[in-house]
Amino acid sequence: MRGIILAAGRGSRMGDLTNHFPKCRTVLHGKELIQWQLDAMKGASIEEISIVRGYLPETFDFNVKYFENKRWSHTNILTSLISANEWLDRYTCITSYSDIVYSANTINKLASFTGDIVITYDPNWSELWQMRFDNPLSDAENFKLDGDRLIEIGLKASSIEEIEGQYMGLLKFTPAGWLKVKEYLARLSQKEIDNIDITNLLRRLIKLGIVINAVAITDKWFEVDSESDLKIYSSKYKTSPIK
Repeated sequence: MRGIILAAGRGSRMGDLTNHFPKCRTVLHGKELIQWQLDAMKGASIEEISIVRGYLPETFDFNVKYFENKRWSHTNILTSLISANEWLDRYTCITSYSDIVYSANTINKLASFTGDIVITYDPNWSELWQMRFDNPLSDAENFKLDGDRLIEIGLKASSIEEIEGQYMGLLKFTPAGWLKVKEYLARLSQKEIDNIDITNLLRRLIKLGIVINAVAITDKWFEVDSESDLKIYSSKYKTSPIK
């Protein structure tokens, strides 16, 4: 099993913090976001890790394999994922967004969960969203399950009842699962692919009848979408609750 961190974007909503470094290099509780991710994966015994980079690639100095999304400024995160096809074709891969912070236990739960395409979700999502937003529904998306099978994701939610959890930005693909993704993408134009995000992809796969499994995570985790998120987490937690 291998790890892939999707870190090609700048993170424009971080303001001046990303003028000289990508979003994943911003610091929370004394550690860069991407270092939290690397430590969590290594803590779960995933030693072979790659980073997909794009914005300011020369600022990355980690001892890992690199994949490049040279079109990062004109594409969505799916293109970064495709950039790691060399590994996804051959290995079961844990894939992580680069603006989230999570525990090694979270990676262990995802790694051990059966399925060709598996995501993690937070069933207690409202606690984190209430911390970050005056109105959690302004940002939260719908999320529905049938047992451990995902059946709805990624659309604007009009009520709390439509939200059984929130997707965290962590996925597992087996080679068989990735093949299903590639078979679907082969039907699309490059322009369509460039504009698809991961939740949109998952929603499309569900409509095709492809099984997406979901594993609940109750450990603390953070999503950093703006400079205000960093300030909120630093203010509420003087030391990180994530181990």
